[in-house]
Amino acid sequence: MERSIIKELVKWKNSPYRKPLIIKGVRQVGKTWILKEFGRRYYENTAYFNFDENEEYKQFFETTKDVERILQNLMLASGQKILPEKTLIIFDEVQDCPKVINSLKYFCENAPLYHVACAGSLLGIALAKPSSFPVGKVNFMQIDPMTFSEFLLANGDDNLAAYLEQVDKIEPIPDAFFNPLYEKLKMYYVTGGMPESVRMWTEARDVSAMQEVLSDIIGAYERDFAKHPNPTEFSKISMVWKSVPSQLARENKKFIYKVVKEGARAREYEDALQWLVDARLLHKIYRSTAPGLPVAAYDDLSAFKIYLVDVGLLRRLAQLAPTAFGEGNRLFTEFKGALTENFVLQTLVTQFEVIPRYWTQNNPPYEVDFLIQRENDIFPVEVKSEANTTSKSLKKFKELFPDKVKLRVRFSLDNLKLDDDVLNIPLFMADQADQLIGLALKQLHK
Repeated sequence: MERSIIKELVKWKNSPYRKPLIIKGVRQVGKTWILKEFGRRYYENTAYFNFDENEEYKQFFETTKDVERILQNLMLASGQKILPEKTLIIFDEVQDCPKVINSLKYFCENAPLYHVACAGSLLGIALAKPSSFPVGKVNFMQIDPMTFSEFLLANGDDNLAAYLEQVDKIEPIPDAFFNPLYEKLKMYYVTGGMPESVRMWTEARDVSAMQEVLSDIIGAYERDFAKHPNPTEFSKISMVWKSVPSQLARENKKFIYKVVKEGARAREYEDALQWLVDARLLHKIYRSTAPGLPVAAYDDLSAFKIYLVDVGLLRRLAQLAPTAFGEGNRLFTEFKGALTENFVLQTLVTQFEVIPRYWTQNNPPYEVDFLIQRENDIFPVEVKSEANTTSKSLKKFKELFPDKVKLRVRFSLDNLKLDDDVLNIPLFMADQADQLIGLALKQLHK
């Protein structure tokens, strides 16, 4: 499988400002595989240490802060050789090892020639704890589920992936590409971007094995909920997690605590929800009152929507069977277009530094699904699960904030086009949104 993050890792390896690296990402998203593959391709050898399988390795970090001694002990215990600049050192499953995380400070200060990368699930949670954390002494990288473009490569559709990469004009996509891309996107909604699920489909074409993989991943996450330090939170985390499909199935997707449990109040469940957000299993998107900078200054903290880390996991959690999606647009429209919205959000999160927001107005009701910040501009985004769409909310948004809106963006099943200042992006080009917005702005300012 080809993952685009390998390019980022190569940049890290070659950077004169390289620091020890912490890779964050949910369980089963492919952190270990990517680091080992990176080591195999770009280093003489890889020294891999898993602190879950070999708990005794933790002791080497408890007794000394001397990097040379720690490495000496690790080499002797594991029989692996470690050479400065030639070996990639991987510390895996470090989420429960504060001393290992803390040692990165000494690698950074006293042994910069050693290339160290750490991974672990629930690292977002571990790093939120106030233990001694090596602030400013590490680099971070986030690994998200495979994008649709990565799915195409894994599925052997290199020609389609290459075509998407080279689009450099806003003009309709020819049917010879449009139709197969549309069909492949349906499949991506079914498998999602978790590498194991993608593998079961692309290598074995086995739908039931893929379903089982997704169930196993969800099971592993649900077992992780028990790792919350406060046992009473376990059932609350579980209830919030299981409520996600129902939250997204509503016309107005604003998160409502009563959907979690009748009579539930925010203060009882907000810690549980925050735990899932810190674990990055959920994305939390605040309602924005106006398109201003900094974006956070306009957040309405009482209103937000939540989305799952991966569209395939959402489909499985919602118990939508893959077989029902053979016909037409059903996959896109089913379940109030929630899969489509989740898919678009998932790809926007990887392309733009600032997490998207959304905008609503009551009486009469209008909703712009997402607001994205690109450089110092804010763009309203509407997500439609079908073709031939009209965009009343985008129109209203422009009326209210005329000087703030350089371009309006709509994702739908219509073809790629720029209609006045509305850029329509076909759903299967969501990964190219950043680049397409750039092209549209250039075209508008000619």
